[in-house]
Amino acid sequence: MSEDENARHHDKMQKKKAARDKIMAGKTIEKGLLIVHTGKGKGKSTAAFGMVFRCIGHGMKAGVVQFVKGAWATGERSVLEKFPELVTIKAMGEGFTWETQDRERDIAHARAGWEEAKRMIADPDYKLVLLDELNIVLRYDYLPADEIIETLRNKPADKHVIVTGRNAKEELIEIADLVTEMEQVKHPFRSGVKAQMGIEF
Repeated sequence: MSEDENARHHDKMQKKKAARDKIMAGKTIEKGLLIVHTGKGKGKSTAAFGMVFRCIGHGMKAGVVQFVKGAWATGERSVLEKFPELVTIKAMGEGFTWETQDRERDIAHARAGWEEAKRMIADPDYKLVLLDELNIVLRYDYLPADEIIETLRNKPADKHVIVTGRNAKEELIEIADLVTEMEQVKHPFRSGVKAQMGIEF
């Protein structure tokens, strides 16, 4: 780059930094967030577990309730189980509903998972609670949506809660602080590639 190009770049970045600093100066609120990861794309749970890892990296306690993937031996669970003083994992489901084919059993597991979730949300020791695939439970009406929404709306002010799964209810999106919709552009499954260790689980 020429000296003129370097100087223009420097001026541009200096102005950008000043504008950014001004914006950041006005961001003073600290609060527990309700976060929703939804959409048809891959990575909803993966991104949520990334936040769990980040949380425990700061020495903060996290709780995880898995509503569907309980039957799977996942890499995330293998790592997190090495930190029992910082993470509690409750794998409540037996797999996707088309695998169990037993609605009553699915509802019973969903209820047990939700009771664990409520306990973690109420417990001040947990800074973050991940409710993995709770959206699936709500989609199939295994639990009353009103009950879930009411609990999440009234969670402790400093508690972070992450909800994952496709087809998030509008009522949940409405009360959430952060909503990310994962969009699928391309997926190897469509080309005959099976779920692989280290990528999907």
